[in-house]
Amino acid sequence: MNGQFDTHAFFRSLFDAAIAAADPRTIIGNFLPARPKGRTIVIGAGKGAAQMAQALEVAWSGPLEGVVVTRYGYGAPTRWIEVIEAAHAVPDEAGRTGADRLLKAVGGLTANDLVIALMCGGGSALLPAPAGRLTLADEIAVNQALLASGAPISAMNSVRKHVSAIKGGRLAAAAHPARVVSLVVSDIPGDDPALVSSGPTVPNEATRQEALDIVRTYGMDLPQAVMAHLATPEADAPKPTDPRFAGHEVHVIASAARSLEATARAAERQGVPAVILSDAIEGEAREVGGVHAAIAREVAARGRPFARPVVILSGGETTVTIRHKGGRGGRNSEFLLALALGVDGVGGISAFAADTDGIDGSEDNAGAFADHTSIARLRAAGHDPQALLAAHDAWGAFDALGDLFVPGPTGTNVNDLRAMLVV
Repeated sequence: MNGQFDTHAFFRSLFDAAIAAADPRTIIGNFLPARPKGRTIVIGAGKGAAQMAQALEVAWSGPLEGVVVTRYGYGAPTRWIEVIEAAHAVPDEAGRTGADRLLKAVGGLTANDLVIALMCGGGSALLPAPAGRLTLADEIAVNQALLASGAPISAMNSVRKHVSAIKGGRLAAAAHPARVVSLVVSDIPGDDPALVSSGPTVPNEATRQEALDIVRTYGMDLPQAVMAHLATPEADAPKPTDPRFAGHEVHVIASAARSLEATARAAERQGVPAVILSDAIEGEAREVGGVHAAIAREVAARGRPFARPVVILSGGETTVTIRHKGGRGGRNSEFLLALALGVDGVGGISAFAADTDGIDGSEDNAGAFADHTSIARLRAAGHDPQALLAAHDAWGAFDALGDLFVPGPTGTNVNDLRAMLVV
């Protein structure tokens, strides 16, 4: 490495490697089931569902039909599979229509038919289907409370599936007696496919009592109708042992672990040794940023636990507990601002964090770049970094520096990519 090394270009190359490793066009063909005697119905949801549908159409030999739901602006051209766009992260009526269409698509099938479910991150918000007497407004309120709670994604999805008529395996149950094969791009730490998009086609053992415990633990203020629903057996989701799921298959075709490994190889091809901390890091974004900063400082000062130069990689999904409304940003930019505060003035440290779906929070950036000069530059421009962090306005901080990362929709989603370079 030399003084002309472009850290932004380096981090972009790592992001590109992570996306390529999770590109459905190159991997979906490795997981195709055998053609059925009857119909092939495709259903799906998530930020990369349209690209998964597009890739499946290319790889599949034989007739197919179906519908998938994705985020506004994330569509892709398809020939036989309909693409519906809806709102994320707060559900809307288009998402409710999409959920209804998925349930209708799998209705009336036979044991000779095949359902291919294409699931990736984002489907929880994109498939609102209020259970029982609940309304769309109730489900929106649940989603907003979850996003502000600071709960990990596994806890969020446990609550979501118990207020839904489509999640928690219910969509697969509706397809009975057809066989269901789920192809999953995992954005979940630990890669449990039942948690991706709250598992419309993959049931798990989580109970409504666990959902109630989560609501109380995180102090969520949910509508009275939702709490009443969670208190009744009507909220119970089907169990994995339900005979309607016999013969079903689930394949995780892309994950944060595989993308991190590809990212490490991309760094090493450029002469930068790489280490992976974990693909399943969770916790409050600013606290995780502080811990990462401490690791970077230790490497810079003492050459431990890794010798420099080195790029230190991690994945997973942090959370942001909203204490002050009105800020702009997301978990990756908040992580980075806290990290920048932690490495302020420590030479040789630069960092990058981005959501692999192309969007981090409420704005159009996937994440941002930071280094040991970020805080000094913010102060020189008249900004208070601590105040920006407290206000959850990390987007405003990195926008002021010109250090936002805006790749646009990527067509996949294996959660967050974080990289720290110490030279």
